[in-house]
Amino acid sequence: MGLTDSPAKVLERFQGILNTSLGGQVDRERIIQFVNTSFTHPGTEFDDWYPPDWHESPQFLSHITDKQLRSWASDLHDLWKSLGRKISQNVKDQPDRHSQIYVPNPVIVPGGRFIEFYYWDSYWVINGLLLSEMYDTARGMIENFLYMVDNYGFIPNGGRVYYLNRSQPPFLTLMMESYMARHSNMTFLRENINLLKKEYDFWMTKRNISVEQNGRSYTLNRYNVLAGGPRPESYSKDYEMALKLAEDAKPSFYAELKSAAESGWDFSSRWFYGSTNSLLDTQTRSVIPVDLNAILCRVERMLAKFYTDLGMPAEASKFTTALNQRIEAVQAVLWEESLGTWLDYNIKETRKNRNFYPTNLTPLWASCYTDSAVVDKAVSYLESSGALSYKNGLPTSLKDTGEQWDFPNAWPPLQHMVIEGLEKTESKKAKDAAFLLAQKWVRANYEAYKKYKAMFEKYDVQGDGKPGGGGEYEVQLGFGWTNGVILQLLDLYRSRITSSAISISFSGILFTLPCLIITFWL
Repeated sequence: MGLTDSPAKVLERFQGILNTSLGGQVDRERIIQFVNTSFTHPGTEFDDWYPPDWHESPQFLSHITDKQLRSWASDLHDLWKSLGRKISQNVKDQPDRHSQIYVPNPVIVPGGRFIEFYYWDSYWVINGLLLSEMYDTARGMIENFLYMVDNYGFIPNGGRVYYLNRSQPPFLTLMMESYMARHSNMTFLRENINLLKKEYDFWMTKRNISVEQNGRSYTLNRYNVLAGGPRPESYSKDYEMALKLAEDAKPSFYAELKSAAESGWDFSSRWFYGSTNSLLDTQTRSVIPVDLNAILCRVERMLAKFYTDLGMPAEASKFTTALNQRIEAVQAVLWEESLGTWLDYNIKETRKNRNFYPTNLTPLWASCYTDSAVVDKAVSYLESSGALSYKNGLPTSLKDTGEQWDFPNAWPPLQHMVIEGLEKTESKKAKDAAFLLAQKWVRANYEAYKKYKAMFEKYDVQGDGKPGGGGEYEVQLGFGWTNGVILQLLDLYRSRITSSAISISFSGILFTLPCLIITFWL
């Protein structure tokens, strides 16, 4: 919603209503009239846009053996057209009248209530666009993020000015990795390598922390938003929750909520440390997250490669050193030998979070380890956790708190990171687990699509074709990263995944899914 007049005049009109109200009671009809005359309708900051590089038959579709899944993939490819947005010239010309952040190129948005672009969602969207051979759209989105780094020094959570005090998981360099792998353009890389480094520097100066372990100091990263006050996009909910706290505790509480939003996991038991097991016990800023450090591990590896490719060995060497230091730090601080996995570490509590989260396995995805023995240990951990027993994918946790980043919800990016991490190893056991999870996830999404003719942002690991729930809003349709993940899995397992009946045995556990007949014996 944009303003129909200057901010000063809109505030003047609103103040006039307050000044003429009787006994502090504002008439509802006057407020409705004020909103209708002072604000434009939602979505008017966008112009209609049809992606000009969309075409009907990208090559990857022909590689999918199963006809039903190929038809479904074609439907998902079609959805890019409905999720395209172009920010209007009015936003650029009159930025003070809009909450939308102007960027120069059109975008693909998540869908549903999310009509603006979001940072980490866009990584899986861009990967899907590249499979759809929409190289110009993908590059344009990357250019938008580079534009924001150039202007703000970092990438905000999403495309609204009220997100300018926080970021989201740092995937920009990995977006460039995906783009270069499919459409190599050394000129584009050379022109923007300094902006990739600039974003990395933000995380290493604004979100870094030293951790003491066994007499040594290690540098790792955390989510750490310092701004107090309720989140503007959820102001009343945050304000009402904070009423339960003492006044001097409120600024810290608000900062913890914003830090959880920066993580992308808003909200989850992952951040709860305390007696209420609720948002009031959120300690995001005290947590050294496995996934954030795995992401930065992969970023450091890619920056070292990019600088090498550009003929800049001195810069490449700096990032190789940073990579090796992080691998050592992740092993020393986050690895838990007794469980055979990595765990978040809470610096305030000086202990690891021993609960299951898919992110515990993200160092496999980032290749953030040196000892290959950790791979089979991590797969054994995945088995023993019980998380593999659900037929619709990996649950986000095994704790049912009512928060959306907990049981029974399963989220596309987490499925993809775990599957890709297992698949890229040299372990047959890990690769078999990857395919089992991929088949489960594709089946769950396909069943829901047949039932609802829609894709959802998250799914329930229980039941057939059931969208997820919980959290602060209803489950959303669309959905950008869901589509991108499915397209990637259908491409990765193009000749193996099928839509017919399936029975899979993995390590002696029999999984029966209405989607494939194949058996794994380990």
